[in-house]
Amino acid sequence: MASGWYTSSVPHRRHARPVRARPSVTPFLPPQPLADRDRGPGILARLRGRSRAPWAAVLLLALLVPVIFAALGPTTGPIQPLAGDVRGAVSNPSPATTDHAGPPVDARLVPARATDANGPRAGSQRHAPPIASLTGYVWPIQQGRISLPFKAIPGGSRIKDGKLFHDGVDMASFCGAPVGAAHNGVVLAAGRRFDDHVGWLGDLTAYYHILDVRHMWRDLPNVVVIDDGNGYRSIYAHFRDVTVRPGQRVKAGQLIGHEGATGHASGCHVHYGLFSPLETETMGVRPNILRALKVPRLEIARIDPLAVLPGGEVALRTRQIAKAIAAARLAANAQHASPAQPAH
Repeated sequence: MASGWYTSSVPHRRHARPVRARPSVTPFLPPQPLADRDRGPGILARLRGRSRAPWAAVLLLALLVPVIFAALGPTTGPIQPLAGDVRGAVSNPSPATTDHAGPPVDARLVPARATDANGPRAGSQRHAPPIASLTGYVWPIQQGRISLPFKAIPGGSRIKDGKLFHDGVDMASFCGAPVGAAHNGVVLAAGRRFDDHVGWLGDLTAYYHILDVRHMWRDLPNVVVIDDGNGYRSIYAHFRDVTVRPGQRVKAGQLIGHEGATGHASGCHVHYGLFSPLETETMGVRPNILRALKVPRLEIARIDPLAVLPGGEVALRTRQIAKAIAAARLAANAQHASPAQPAH
């Protein structure tokens, strides 16, 4: 965010036919962080459904706005965007509680960005650490399965190499399962206001404005973003509740929340994404999402989390997290047990 995420389908044009009563449909996943194939129409459908304002109200508003501005006169200051200041992360202990701000994040703990509002800076200035250098990662959940890997899919919300793409790994066990941090780090966001920390390249004001005026903040998933302290950030999405606050230091494996389906996911799972703020590669966003939600056109490219999680290749092959953990443990034990070769 986030995550995990922005997966709403474009409506199809239908032939003229008699209008029939249609059952009400619960709104589905809005944008977040985090592009799962099992998401419904979500926030895009809500925007389309709310777009038919009564003509009388529109006409009245058109007549009143010029009168109001004329009455205010030139002394009126500039109108502030309705989104307001939403840069600070918040904590959301449960889906029913009101968002509240956490302590400020120490800027010294956050690596300098290699990007700005116009996109990536010159790659010669800073470089993302190589994936092979990343160590100390553990699985956020200890059992369950990989329900959707990091790959191109027909319903993906991101664009990579010209293909629709899923920009993280979905892992699922059971609703309420404990979720741990994948690496030591500092919490940057915890709750539904996370988009400032998930690598968007551009201005989020228009997107925040839509969330404000449509009262859609509660439709977003609960997300935790952690600076892993190695040049990368971990994104975890769809928590039922979170147990950490912005600015808090966490250890690998420490509880950060419980598995859920917030963001109107079709089932309880964790969307896990990984990226470096120093990365100069980008991913695009599906065009219909850009039109409906006014999010930036690009985000910092993600890497495949299975490249750093222990036994990731086994998880990709078997889809079983427990088997991946066991295989990684056996490999580590075998390496430690092998005697050192005598020097000649």
